[in-house]
Amino acid sequence: MKKVLYVILGCIGLGLGALGAALPLLPAFPFLMLAAFCFARSSERLHNWFLSTRLYQKNLESFVQGRGMTWGAKIRIMIMVTATMSVGFVMMSRVPVGRIILGCVWVLHLFIFVFGIKTLKTEEHRDEEGYADIDAA
Repeated sequence: MKKVLYVILGCIGLGLGALGAALPLLPAFPFLMLAAFCFARSSERLHNWFLSTRLYQKNLESFVQGRGMTWGAKIRIMIMVTATMSVGFVMMSRVPVGRIILGCVWVLHLFIFVFGIKTLKTEEHRDEEGYADIDAA
């Protein structure tokens, strides 16, 4: 029963992650992490399939392997989180404590993404994906 729940949650995460990769307001990263987590616990076959998808390889692989993220990926995620949190901030106009807490969470999020997650240079990221370096010829 637990494996079935993991498969269902993994499929939901994959679907929302795929939508997030295409839609500007929906973040893909957390949903794809959910899918990776759930598939790893539900089925080795599903997990291996997910790891071979372009969606995983483009959005999660370097982060999961501990190599970090490119500035472009970090900025996209920070913009999406900022936009999403801004909605909550505006809606809490009568709850100043909520605004303070949300503001602190937002600042912490930015701090973690800028200083806590390794930043890959674009050249490093291309080399890891197997792109040939034109200047090396």
